[in-house]
Formats: sequence, C-alpha cells, structure tokens
Amino acid sequence: MTHEQFIGLVQNRGHLDSRDDVERATRATLETLAERLAGGEADDLAAQLPREIGEYLRHEGQKFERLELAQFYERVSEREGSELSDAVHHAKSVVSVLREAVSPGEFADIEQQLPEEYRPLLEA
Repeated sequence: MTHEQFIGLVQNRGHLDSRDDVERATRATLETLAERLAGGEADDLAAQLPREIGEYLRHEGQKFERLELAQFYERVSEREGSELSDAVHHAKSVVSVLREAVSPGEFADIEQQLPEEYRPLLEA
C-alpha cells in the first residue's frame, strides 16, 4: 500500500475533511500505538508500511507503557487536538487501514501484545 492509498482510506473511513486532519489523526494514533508495543514490535510494524507512515511508529528511546484503552483514546485525542469521540472514530479508522496494510501475521503480533479490552479498536 502506498502513502497516498493509506491516507485516502483513512480520510474516507474517518470522514476527515482535509489531508492535514488525516495526517494528524494517523500520526496521533500510530505514535500512541507505538508507545503500547514492546520488544521492537513497533519497528517491525513500521517496516511493512510506507516510509512516511512508518516514521510515526519509530522514536528513539521510546518506552513501553501500559495504557488502558480509555487512556489510549485520551492520548490520541490530546495529540490530535480533537474531541474524544472524534479521536475514537479516527483511531478506529487508522487501525482498520493498518490491518489491511500489513501482513496478517504482523497484525496478529500486535493483537497478541494488546489486552482483550483493545478488541473494539482492533476489530473496527
């Protein structure tokens, strides 16, 4: 999947008006997801994405954080600068495109790292 395809799908599913809004929602979601993944999984995920999208997952010295799903959504909302309900919808849109953009095995690795409460995000 190309960068343009990824962004276009997120824009369509997230009902976002501008490319800037799409990029902001994508970045906020993936940066927050990267903080929740351990053991180099964020880098593995980034390797299967377009370079521009994958960069949102790569941060030197990033530490694993145990975030409850509500905390995950709150952090996405803060980073995105949007209402919580909008951030939830946007995060689900980003993750649904992410599922299509990477191999089934890679997405399964992500699912294994996240607790059961993350199912609404992962199955959107």
